[in-house]
Amino acid sequence: MAKPPPAEEDSAALRRRLRRSLAAVAAGGATGDVFDDAASALETLREAELGTGGRKGGGGGEGRRPAVVGEGKKEAVPVPPHFLCPISSRIMSVPVIVASGQTYDRRFIEEWFSAGNRLCPQTHQALLDTTLIPNHLVRSMILQWCTENRFDLPPVESQEENNVTNSDQKTFDEIFTKITSSAKSTEMRQAIKDLRLITKQNSDFRAVLEERPDSISRMIFARSTPGLQNDPQVLEDMVTIILNFSLHDSNKKVIGDDPEAIPFLIWALKSGDMGSRGNSAAAIFTLSALDSNKEKIGELGAMGPLVDLLADGNIIAKKDAASAIFNLCLLHENKSRATKIGIVDVAMRAIDDQLLVDGSLAILALLSSNHEVVEMITEFDGTACMLRAIRESECSRSKENAVVVLFAICMFNRLKLKEVEADEKINSSLALLAQTGTSRARRKAVGILEKMKRSMHNRHMSC
Repeated sequence: MAKPPPAEEDSAALRRRLRRSLAAVAAGGATGDVFDDAASALETLREAELGTGGRKGGGGGEGRRPAVVGEGKKEAVPVPPHFLCPISSRIMSVPVIVASGQTYDRRFIEEWFSAGNRLCPQTHQALLDTTLIPNHLVRSMILQWCTENRFDLPPVESQEENNVTNSDQKTFDEIFTKITSSAKSTEMRQAIKDLRLITKQNSDFRAVLEERPDSISRMIFARSTPGLQNDPQVLEDMVTIILNFSLHDSNKKVIGDDPEAIPFLIWALKSGDMGSRGNSAAAIFTLSALDSNKEKIGELGAMGPLVDLLADGNIIAKKDAASAIFNLCLLHENKSRATKIGIVDVAMRAIDDQLLVDGSLAILALLSSNHEVVEMITEFDGTACMLRAIRESECSRSKENAVVVLFAICMFNRLKLKEVEADEKINSSLALLAQTGTSRARRKAVGILEKMKRSMHNRHMSC
């Protein structure tokens, strides 16, 4: 059996212990002790957070989920459900909005993304953009409610503590010495594998890179060693190490500032096998969370290989490529790069082939403010394609992106507006979307319907 945690183990330590156990389970091959340790940590954390009979201490200062506020009073005040983070079930300190429109506490949704999850925890929609937008309205409502009910809102915690231990530093140095100084290629190869595994399983370990910012360049140079240079597995391992390190937010700038890292990822994106190309795209996606990295990645020529991967990769690699392209195109200069390289052609073909509809629609919607892009979309029978997506897609975000593109088509092309009008008489797709879609989808659908009405009125007046 796994040993019980020591009595003095705090909540933060318990959460780290639980994350490590779950990572080992997710990696496969976990022993019974690992499962026991995860269960023990979860139960102990539950006890520490909630107590046996609910909230401990009466103050709520740890931000635990209170079933009620005002214990000891005649009437307890329940916490409004929309003030609780759907992930942690605790009152939110820093509410933020994700691309699906759902609100989470920043700390917990960042942990969700750092674990490699790309779906919204509530809606299960694919999130091509992991940008977090502060929800100031909910934050203000929580503060007002806490004041009125004499509840102490937990202080805003540091979003990313540096939990690197001396043991982590020693382990890193031992592995890295073998990678950069060993005379044996077999020993170097094994050390690279070990570093890939530990950076995957131990999220706290990734913070080591902040204290050793030249490590990525040194690792890349080590690949020139005879016996490693042409080994596709070594290339994939190194790319994946960079990906794993990039999941730690503070490392995004460290890696972006490394003169070798981004060029190496782009080279692997062009020249590696499918595993290396897919993981390179995933690393570029995470690094592109910073605008400064978006600019560097675009200038260094990543867009072409990413579009190629979207066209010919396996389904996992396609998703990573689409995510990276979308994030990069949030920067205006990268939109023109993607357009010149042929993203419209590739995205439209992906939609027609039903291979990556959601991601491709998201990219096209992002680019559809450009007249040239809209003309390209219409050349690929984009009007019928978008109408079909509105009718058939089960994803509300995909319907929204399709009607955004369709709105742009109708604004730029009167003939296509007539095509939409004819389809609407048969299917009433826009009328339905105007009632049931997301707020943005409803606005765009109503805009098209109103333009159709004005067009019909003008035709009748001219007769």
